[in-house]
Amino acid sequence: MSTDLQAWIGREQETDDRISVSAARAMAATLDLESVPEAGQPLPPGWQWLFFNPTARASSLGVDGHPQRGGFLPPIEQPRRMWAGSRIRYLSPLPIDATAKRRSRILKIESKTGKRGSLVFVTVEHTIARDGTVCISEEQDLVFREATTSSADSQPQRYDGVAQWSRSVVPDTTLLFRYSALTFNGHRIHYDQAYARNEEGYPDLVVHGPLTATLLQQFAVEHGGGRRLAGFDFRGVAPLFVGRAFQLEGQADDDGTLALWARGPEGELAMSAKASFV
Repeated sequence: MSTDLQAWIGREQETDDRISVSAARAMAATLDLESVPEAGQPLPPGWQWLFFNPTARASSLGVDGHPQRGGFLPPIEQPRRMWAGSRIRYLSPLPIDATAKRRSRILKIESKTGKRGSLVFVTVEHTIARDGTVCISEEQDLVFREATTSSADSQPQRYDGVAQWSRSVVPDTTLLFRYSALTFNGHRIHYDQAYARNEEGYPDLVVHGPLTATLLQQFAVEHGGGRRLAGFDFRGVAPLFVGRAFQLEGQADDDGTLALWARGPEGELAMSAKASFV
């Protein structure tokens, strides 16, 4: 790893945002929820990703639709970016319509070599606070890899986990568009089919990893027995694609946590997660 990348470790930035009612209502509509959260109510888990997102000018975007690197994120050469997973702690309710501050800090940068070439892993810590009280803390893992126009991932293997609960999701282009718009995510793999296929090697539009993680958190709350979600760790394993049904599944563990996963249309593991409650 170059010393230039090492110099980014410890870099920080702060962002203020209002947890707007309109964004929460739009998210509820996007997820087809009957209940719409209102001002003063706690923001549902996963919905914090609607806020604090970079608003880079169009002239400062890369060809993939992401902001060019070299500001907060280091100038990594590998062009393909993926959100690999997170470890989230929900410490205090974050009320809708409140103003909050997110402090971000780069914790770690590691270079590795995989089957498809060189990889760079960046771990970013995000802390969201309101009036000095920390509401949410998260360690987020980003992976950067080399360009490819062949199959973007190795052949996934069938997952044999036994589920207590299961629910089917069919992601369509409208869902992907709305989620991209709500999160101000310009990554073209989610809406530009030609780019996703010809430039990044995917068979079709890719379902956002955080969208799947949000659905799994909603699924966890539904099966948490009325308890408040306190922790959620997830890891992306294989991509999911538009128009192809996938399953949200889970089971209760003896320690009171829930093991959760998303299973793709061929039975493959797409995302694994663990939820804890208070």
